Amino acid sequence: MTEFTPLMSLVGGTLIGLSAVLLMAFHGRIAGMTGILTGLLPPVAADWGWRAAFIAGAIVAPMLIATLSGQAIGFDSPVPTSWLAISGLIVGVGVYFGSGCTSGHGVCGLARLSPRSIAATAIFMTTTAATVFVTRHVMGGL
Repeated sequence: MTEFTPLMSLVGGTLIGLSAVLLMAFHGRIAGMTGILTGLLPPVAADWGWRAAFIAGAIVAPMLIATLSGQAIGFDSPVPTSWLAISGLIVGVGVYFGSGCTSGHGVCGLARLSPRSIAATAIFMTTTAATVFVTRHVMGGL
């Protein structure tokens, strides 16, 4: 089972929301990680600077927190590496056909009351619940 961390979850969610609001306020852009990252891949977007800073912050911030708190962040997984690779490909296909990722639809799209994002997030959450149920109760957990 996963550890319940309401305070850290509240702080993390608040920071995610704040970053999304600031990105929209200062750059008029939605904080969807897929869209941000895509602008850094060839052909590189003209506004690559803020994209690189956003991605760098997403990478450096956890390392900074781990360093300051003295707690190591575990990157191990009970799931076999091949399953992770297949899952990543499936998510990539979903992001492509869903016109965005969970951060874009779930954080920014819901805040804007976008019907497309509401539908996408409902599908994400339903699929997640079904996957967890099947993994833990039908397949016997990992």
